[in-house]
Amino acid sequence: MKLRKICFTAFMSCLSFILSTFVSFPFVVPFQHFCNVICAVLAGPFYAFLSALLTGIMRMLLTGRPVTAIIGAVIGAFLAGVFYLLSDKMFLAVVGEVIGTGILSAIVSYYVMCYGFGIALDSPFYYIPLFMPACIVGSVLGYLVLLTMKRSGTLVRLQKMLG
Repeated sequence: MKLRKICFTAFMSCLSFILSTFVSFPFVVPFQHFCNVICAVLAGPFYAFLSALLTGIMRMLLTGRPVTAIIGAVIGAFLAGVFYLLSDKMFLAVVGEVIGTGILSAIVSYYVMCYGFGIALDSPFYYIPLFMPACIVGSVLGYLVLLTMKRSGTLVRLQKMLG
């Protein structure tokens, strides 16, 4: 079971990287959050965190994204997994992703960029309007895919397969 979760996590990381790199809407790149919600529901908080971390590292190394590529994803992915694990409600995975990424990661990113990199930003809430649209769009898209998988019976089979 653990090997299956590791392989699934690697797959979700690669899918997230590819989608985030090549598919975007004006000012919104939602597919990191899309994959975070799906991974959180299917594999749990640790593997969702790991997937987001791997995706962020790939985005930094291969596309030149700043460190916010990591910070902006890992907290939301972890909270999405925790919220789902505690409630067994897919919608709460979306809430965890939005709170974790849209608010908490945005605030953490401000402090990292200001004090770690010396970039002068106006407010601790600077990144919230930048992170929130992509986070909401991606999380809702992930939720819709999970609902479709649930209706078709695929979700239960995948959850059983991944343990």
